[in-house]
Parts: sequence; structure tokens; C-alpha cells
Amino acid sequence: MHADPAAAPAPRPLHAAVPPAGCEVLVVGAGPAGSACALALARAGVDVVLVDQHDFPRDKVCGDGLIPDAHAALCRLGVLDEVLQQTHRVTAVRCFGPSGRFIDVPGQLSVLPRRVLDDLLKRAAERAGARFFSPWRFESALPETQTQTQTRTQTQTPPSAPSGASGAARVSGARLRRSGAGPATTHDIAARWVVLATGAVPQALQAAELCERHTPSGVALHTYVRHPALAAEVRQLQIVWHPRLRGGYGWMFPGPDGVFNLGTGLSASHERPRSGRGRIHRLNLRQMLAALAEVHAPAARLLAEGEVMGATKGAPLRCSLRGAHWSRPGLLATGEAIGSTYSFSGEGIGKALETGLLAASALLPGQRLAQTSPSADLAVREDYAHRLRELQPRFDIYETASHVNHHPWLADLIVWRGRRSPRVMHKLCGVLDETYSPRTFSWGGVARMMFQ
Repeated sequence: MHADPAAAPAPRPLHAAVPPAGCEVLVVGAGPAGSACALALARAGVDVVLVDQHDFPRDKVCGDGLIPDAHAALCRLGVLDEVLQQTHRVTAVRCFGPSGRFIDVPGQLSVLPRRVLDDLLKRAAERAGARFFSPWRFESALPETQTQTQTRTQTQTPPSAPSGASGAARVSGARLRRSGAGPATTHDIAARWVVLATGAVPQALQAAELCERHTPSGVALHTYVRHPALAAEVRQLQIVWHPRLRGGYGWMFPGPDGVFNLGTGLSASHERPRSGRGRIHRLNLRQMLAALAEVHAPAARLLAEGEVMGATKGAPLRCSLRGAHWSRPGLLATGEAIGSTYSFSGEGIGKALETGLLAASALLPGQRLAQTSPSADLAVREDYAHRLRELQPRFDIYETASHVNHHPWLADLIVWRGRRSPRVMHKLCGVLDETYSPRTFSWGGVARMMFQ
């Protein structure tokens, strides 16, 4: 049996009380991006220290859905079979328009609470050789000292640099602070490179001088509700668009042991309200969750008959690879810290894993870690920026497609055409598994859909 998704972490023995004095790569944050990066580096023989501000396992606000890009990344990490043994398999994404009509888009899909998934990934990184320490949070980057600057290889700094903080001193480690109760304790750890995978909250990005926008791209709220009988009936990831949820959407995902992840998300929450048509309604997410139950009969039944498992929790989202610099000398940021979540769907697990793997790839091969010259730093940062820029167009398209969240009647139109046109259904399947562009959801794409 699986542990209750929202249960408090069970007491466990602490790892060594204090991280070591130094390592090759320090990865801060043991979510999907950080653990993926640490796992890939450790498997390549790199001395990796992985830290997190929470003891594991711990809950994380998320829909918990694993769609094809997440399955692909987990396969690259070599942990897909282990993950699938614990997931709840589903057959399709069921998209509901305001009318209540729906369309099922089939795909390789499953659900696993982040409390379970993140702990599994963290333990896989440990098995590969990464050393994990908690609860430690990032307080500041350690700048390279003048002595270190003078003794490292002297190479003229190139005149241009990739997307990143400009003018900042090279990072040579991090100052960590023990989280939780007890006396405050700080610890400095030297590292050739630091990888920041601290999620959507801006504090670590601000401390590392990487934060461009302090406000989030969106917000989400979820709760867990057990209803085994309903879980036997609901075999899809259900997503609901409705005027009562305008600016976002609702979801209802069946997970292991008959426990549903029920939630709502609001996109473009950082934008100021606009008057007139297209206004972004500043809804309270708890009101949106209540509205979801009023407009979606399965959600109403779930809340009326089910057993709520723990508190309702909310969290910010960072989307579209925007809002933060990607790097500075000696430091890379990855995962949701740099906006690895899709604006339209709110899906972020797969791309967090992918960006974590990209950060590891940029730091390998090993000779890049053996040098700390400006030219070596630039090679890492340029490689990483190049890989992220290759992803950027897809994030941009998903941001364009997010207008469906603000004009939910479009969902009814897409459902109507998808149910009648095999070609449109094929495109929807391609959007889900990323073999087809989500331009289908752009204004032009919707117009073309009418004639297919």
C-alpha cells in the first residue's frame, strides 16, 4: 500500500549533520530537476552533493500527472520501470468544455504523488553516488576570492556571455542554513559549480542574483481526496475549462489507492487585471475549487462522498523559461526556478526533469569541471543556454495557447471538432506526446480546425 499522499513525513534518521567542506558540484533542491541533474552527474563519476530544505519524503503542490515527456525523461534516467511500479495508470486526458461535453485524448499517462516520485528520484541519485543532506536551504552564493581568482587559469574573458546575470563575481560554492526548529546553523561548502533547482519561490534566485521577476507566472492549489469507488470509474486525467474558472482550469486526477488529486490553477497571475473584454479575474483559488465542484459533477461527488486526506495547499508557478537568468559564472539554475512549467497546461514535471538533464549535460564531459577559467565557464554557460533556447519556441507556443484558459468557450469548440474529425484528434494526440505543435490552440489554429 502507498502512504497517504498528504501525510506528514515519517521520522527518519538524519544524514550526516553537516555537508562536507567541498565537492565538485553542489545541487540545491531535490525536486525532479535537481535530482535528475545529480543522478546524471553522479553516474558519470562526478562528486555531487545534493541538499534540500526539507526532509524527505515531503509533499509538493502539483497535479501529479506524468505525461509522455515525463515518461521519456524518466526512461533516460533509467528509473521509469521503478516509477511505473508505483503509479496509477490512466488511459487518456479527458478535456471538458463549459457545456460539459468532453473528448478523450489517449496517451502514455500515469499519476504518482510528488511525495513518492521526488523521494524515489532522490534515492536514485543517492544510489548513483550523490550525497544527500537535509534540511539545508540556500542562503547565498559564495563569490570567488581574490586569491582563487589569481591562482586559477588566467584566460581573457570573452566580450559576450550567454543569457545570465552580468557583472556578477564567479560563484565558488554556497552558504547553507539549516532549516526548521533548533538553533540557526550556517555552513559554507565550496564547489566548482552550483546548480540551483529551488523551484518557483524567488528567495533563492534573489540571493543568487538571478531573479528577474519576483512575482510568479501562475498559482495552483490542490487537495487529496480518497474515493475508491469513484476511482474505479474515472480512468482519465480530467481537465475542466469553464467561465467560473476563467483565467485557469480545474483538474481531477485519479492516483494510487483510490486517492484523487483535485485542484485548480490560474495562469498569468502576475499580470495586472485588464478592463473590458478578456479581463483576468482575480479569483481566490479556494473559490475556484468550490466552483469546480459546482460545475463538474464528478468533483462534486468526490467532495461530497470522499475522505479528504490532509490540508488544501497552494503554490506559485514559474512558466515559459522566463523570470530568471539561467546562469552566472560558476552557477546554473534549472527546473521551475527558470520557468520549466508550460503556461497553457501547468505541466512541469517532464520539463523540470529535462532541464535538469540539460544542466548535467552542459557540465559534462569532465574536463569542463576540471577547469574554472573564464573560457571554461563560458563554454558551460553557452552550452546550457543553447540547449534551453532550443526548447524556448515550444514554451512560447504553449504560452500563446494559454489564451484558452481566458476564453474557455474555445475548449467547447475544440471538443466539438475533435469528436468529429480524426485529423483534429490526431493533432490533439500529437500535442500531448509532443510530436505535433500546440499551435492547434492558437487563434489561427482554431480557425483552421473549423475546416478539417
